[in-house]
Amino acid sequence: MHFEDVSGSSWKLLFRIGAISAFGYVLMVFIPLVLLIAAPHAPLSGGAAILEFIAAHRGAYLAELICFVGLSLPAIAAFLALGAALAPSGKSLALLGAVIGAGSEFAALALGSSPPSLNGGLILLSDRYAAAGEVARASLATAAEALAAYANAISSVGILTALAILILSIQMTKGPFAKWFSILGIVTGALGILFEAFRDYIGAAYSLYGTLLPLWFFSVGLGLLRIARDGARSRAS
Repeated sequence: MHFEDVSGSSWKLLFRIGAISAFGYVLMVFIPLVLLIAAPHAPLSGGAAILEFIAAHRGAYLAELICFVGLSLPAIAAFLALGAALAPSGKSLALLGAVIGAGSEFAALALGSSPPSLNGGLILLSDRYAAAGEVARASLATAAEALAAYANAISSVGILTALAILILSIQMTKGPFAKWFSILGIVTGALGILFEAFRDYIGAAYSLYGTLLPLWFFSVGLGLLRIARDGARSRAS
């Protein structure tokens, strides 16, 4: 499909922003994954242990928190740009997928937490825990346990993100994207729905979805960048 069939020239900036955002998403996933491999990660339970871990590994914990929660920002732009690129080939699925995807990422930002035990409130509790006496530490540890359980709980946000990927990737089969992009997305979305719903039970197998997810965003970035470049060439000619 030719660029002009996909959008007018006014959409070129959105496609470029979406492409850059998709690549940024991949980078923001890669950084904390490296940290999780190279450095110890926060315990999933035990309020006192979590607070003591944060005090001992504050830099790594903060970097993981910023990346895992903050990656919702580039994801929003990528979903919206992809929806615009796919709209001419089918407005219903393109709009539905973009709205679900962007909405799920807005919700993730509002939650402000992510496994493993990543929550901004835990940093504040850790500072107070370090300066508190034994009696106060017990209550702070209890509060930390509750926040960690909240951060590690199965959330509908992840399921909705995977659903959006599945819907948009189905529409990709009719849009201006390479066929393998759509196949990758359909597999990623379908597995993501399953793996997010049963995350607590599948263990290390979740890493499969964790690998496919940034690959899909990278492919979206490539596709959006190509569309923007094709549009620039067509106007120049």
